[in-house]
Amino acid sequence: MAERLLQASRQRRVKAMTAAAGSAGLAALPLLLCALLVPGGAYVLDDSDGLGREFDGIGAVSGGGATSRLLVNYPEPYRSQILDYLFKPNFGASLHILKVEIGGDGQTTDGTEPSHMHYALDENYFRGYEWWLMKEAKKRNPDIILMGLPWSFPGWLGKHYNWPYVNLQLTAYYVMTWIVGAKHYHDLDIDYIGIWNERSFDINYIKVLRRMLNYQGLHRVKIIASDNLWEPISASMLLDPELLEVIDVIGAHYPGTHTVKDAKLTKKKLWSSEDFSTLNNDVGAGCLGRILNQNYINGYMTATIAWNLVASYYEQLPYGRCGLMTAQEPWSGHYVVESPIWVSAHTTQFTQPGWYYLKTVGHLEKGGSYVALTDGQGNLTIIVETMSHKHSKCIRPFLPYFNVSHQFATFVLKGSFSEIPELQVWYTKLGRPSTRFLFKQLDSLWLLDSGGTFTLELQEDELFTLTTLTTGTKGSYPLPPKSRPFPQVYKDDFDVDYPFFSEAPNFADQTGVFEYFTNIEDPGEHRFTLRQVLNQRPITWAADAYNTISIIGDYKWSNLTVTCDVYIETPEKGGVFIAGRVNKGGILIRGARGVFFWIFANGTYRVTGDLGGWIIYALGHVDVTAKKWYTLTLIINGRFSSGMLNGQYVWTDIPVSFPKNGWAAIGTYSFEFAQFDNFHVEASS
Repeated sequence: MAERLLQASRQRRVKAMTAAAGSAGLAALPLLLCALLVPGGAYVLDDSDGLGREFDGIGAVSGGGATSRLLVNYPEPYRSQILDYLFKPNFGASLHILKVEIGGDGQTTDGTEPSHMHYALDENYFRGYEWWLMKEAKKRNPDIILMGLPWSFPGWLGKHYNWPYVNLQLTAYYVMTWIVGAKHYHDLDIDYIGIWNERSFDINYIKVLRRMLNYQGLHRVKIIASDNLWEPISASMLLDPELLEVIDVIGAHYPGTHTVKDAKLTKKKLWSSEDFSTLNNDVGAGCLGRILNQNYINGYMTATIAWNLVASYYEQLPYGRCGLMTAQEPWSGHYVVESPIWVSAHTTQFTQPGWYYLKTVGHLEKGGSYVALTDGQGNLTIIVETMSHKHSKCIRPFLPYFNVSHQFATFVLKGSFSEIPELQVWYTKLGRPSTRFLFKQLDSLWLLDSGGTFTLELQEDELFTLTTLTTGTKGSYPLPPKSRPFPQVYKDDFDVDYPFFSEAPNFADQTGVFEYFTNIEDPGEHRFTLRQVLNQRPITWAADAYNTISIIGDYKWSNLTVTCDVYIETPEKGGVFIAGRVNKGGILIRGARGVFFWIFANGTYRVTGDLGGWIIYALGHVDVTAKKWYTLTLIINGRFSSGMLNGQYVWTDIPVSFPKNGWAAIGTYSFEFAQFDNFHVEASS
């Protein structure tokens, strides 16, 4: 191995010596010196005394919830380009792990994701978009690790309780069918399965789940628990030998780079199974750069999984733009490859699950940190970060103050690494645009005459990767189309005979699930519709509304006309609405304000200023019943609104002073079946 490295290094050196001096330009400003003895720390990288823990990978979460909702609507080639930046090896983020939400029909942060079993006797493994996303990830990287985790569960599992552990066997069966369905219908092997995101675990359920997986021949599927805090799961495992045996990985969320004593005593793999969750500007990139190193240095965590994969949801929903990159405009094709993509690449492109950390990792004398990993076959990757406190705060937890200052750091390669002839150098500088570089390849560092010693000059907010691997690439595509607002005139008749996805483009379900539906008995214009398909409240993860609602459009819309054909399926008690200026969504949906125009199967209508129906602007009687189609129109102009039923005004010029703007929406009075067709919105602002 060493001879091959030496020969390849010499060939590259001959090529490099023929290039013009200073070809690296401004990006070569960081000082890279071999065998220069300077004041400052000296850091030995050595495998003579064995290796540290096995590295399990860097990944990201799609879901928790509906965070990839708008991605599926992107036109080609832009959708494939986005996927390449996320998953393609040696191109962009080059992720090792993809964790997805097992849709449970409930609101799970930025929307709902549909379950594969809405009802007890219902199974459908083509709902939603996580199946598609996992296949696209596997297409680009066949070795990517796949994980599934429930946030919410369909209501039938709770038997009228908001609790998934009423029948342990039934819930374990439900999760097992998702794993089996992934393989049977999509040829996807799920590697890890979780319990219940950031909620209570049940010790007996975990054991039942393991037994059921084994019974189905799914011994290879590992269990990670409990996707919450380090405790009480770690102490529970130490007190229960069977529980200790069935759990393969302890996964904690937002651990602040630290673990606890009990977790270490289990001798299990420790993962930061959800982290980051920070606006994807340079501060977010700094957060990610710091934790990718220090989760291992401080907390022995061998995998870090960022929430979320790609910000593909309306930006005004909670945690807008908290993805590794931004793709929230399928109508324009515009997307942004944000700096966290390139911070990830510093680790992901030069390591693989199965590599090992060196024992010699740690903090730099004047702030920052370094880790080193090896494949055990002669390759070495060193990642050095100097993220400042100000520019690396994650959204959580609180980050105690620390200082980072200018320093020289000397590294000494020993053991099997002492003969390494050359290291490739990749560099990122976050901060002011005038000094900013993202994943820039610098001149190689030749170590032939230095005795395996080199020195870096380090400023704050920098990231270096030094590696024997020569496969790193900063992938690129031509610039995508320019950003454009959501179209001011938008129509959807839902006339799709065989939809590739179960949900209509751009509609973002916030409570309930709205799916394409075919009326076999209706040969007319309402043969293909959009249907709200939940008939009971799910086992919730967040504060789902008591009404179902799906939003669409531009949050800045103020003056608009919304028209939609509606069909109430539930006699007497059923009801539907259309709305404008809806100002909240996600986990805040229950408190959404706006202008809501409702009709009910009992022959009444209502106009409210909120989704909950507490603020009543008008009410009265109309000729409405269930099982008939009606056309609703809502007109909002300035401080006044009006409503029409089948082209006739029902109410006019009702004052609406708040909110000033928001999305359009459709929905139902309760968890009930209802249909929508010929949706049409025209906005003038």
